[in-house]
Amino acid sequence: MRRPAAAWYNGKNARGGTRVRLDKLLTSAGLTRAQAKRAVAAGRVTVGGVPARDAGAHVDGASVLLDGRPVSPPGEIYWMLNKPAGVLTAVRDGREATAFALLPEAVRRQIPSPVGRLDKDVTGLLIFTTHGELLHRLISPKYAVKKVYIARVEGTPDEADAQRLTAGVAFAGFTSRPARLEVLGEGLVRLTVTEGRYHEVKRLLAAVGHPVLALSREAMGGVRLDETLGAGESRPLTGAEIDALFRAARLERN
Repeated sequence: MRRPAAAWYNGKNARGGTRVRLDKLLTSAGLTRAQAKRAVAAGRVTVGGVPARDAGAHVDGASVLLDGRPVSPPGEIYWMLNKPAGVLTAVRDGREATAFALLPEAVRRQIPSPVGRLDKDVTGLLIFTTHGELLHRLISPKYAVKKVYIARVEGTPDEADAQRLTAGVAFAGFTSRPARLEVLGEGLVRLTVTEGRYHEVKRLLAAVGHPVLALSREAMGGVRLDETLGAGESRPLTGAEIDALFRAARLERN
């Protein structure tokens, strides 16, 4: 399967006509060295309107386009990671492996924050960004951003379980917002939630009698996990994916 075109940039053209190595320009904009070489080989990079052929060539930075969009040094970061099990959703931890450490060095230098938390045993989509207001809105219950999970559970939920989740489940001190349950197969479900409370998915499914055995986040705010990413692999969000996050957060993108 062909990987979706990646476009990570700050929306402003590079200025000054400085000549730089093409691969260094692309990596400074957040691509890994391998991703930069693949983008050039695939014809996704143009210099002055002409497809680039040599990732090591010195070029006018102001004339470089990736997937038809200007390439600039990093402004805001929008990044997708396929989080593996066994790592913490943290920027730093002195004792255990973190999801942050799996990001490319050029991205880590900008210290992006994870958008929400996935438990150590939970896998799947984890978005990182340096855009503070977007981050706040994506995780705030106020904006009801959809998060979609795939869960392997004990037993198989029925229509009554789905209706109970739609109506909201009463817990001590609060009642959950409506959640949408789809049964995908025996012991396999998709659950869409909009709150993001602590252990929300696990608590909801346990409450209807189907404890979670394994859990993975499939999508958030209209952005789906890239199926071509292996566990621990990451890539920049495409322009369309970034736009989807801003729409989900009801925030204008400058």
